[in-house]
Amino acid sequence: MKKLQLTLIFLALFGMMHAVSAQRVVRVYPKHGTVVRTVYKPRVVVHKGTTFHLSDGVWYTSRNGSYIVTAAPRGVFIKRLPRGRKIVRVNGRKLYLYKGVYYQKKGRGFIVIDL
Repeated sequence: MKKLQLTLIFLALFGMMHAVSAQRVVRVYPKHGTVVRTVYKPRVVVHKGTTFHLSDGVWYTSRNGSYIVTAAPRGVFIKRLPRGRKIVRVNGRKLYLYKGVYYQKKGRGFIVIDL
C-alpha cells in the first residue's frame, strides 16, 4: 500500500511538472492607441521629426505625460533589436521578427520594414 501511495504521488508530481513545462510565453504587440502611464527604460528615437519611445520592442509616442502605443515607424533605424527576436525568411530575405514587427539588417543596425 505504501509503494502504491508513493507511486501515485510521484506520478502526480511528474504530471504537474510536465504541464508547467508545456506552457509557452507568447509575446503580443499591444493594441495601437493603448495609453500607459509608465514605460520601462524607453529609448528615445527620432524619425522624420517625430519622437518615438521604444521599450521591449513596443513603439510609443508621448502626450501629456503618458505613452501611447503606436505602429512601428517604417524605415526607422535602430542599433539593437530586443531580446527574443526570431530570425525568419520571407521571399528569400533574412528578416528579424519581434512582436509582429519585421526588421531588416542595414549596416550596423536594423530598419523597420513593412511586408
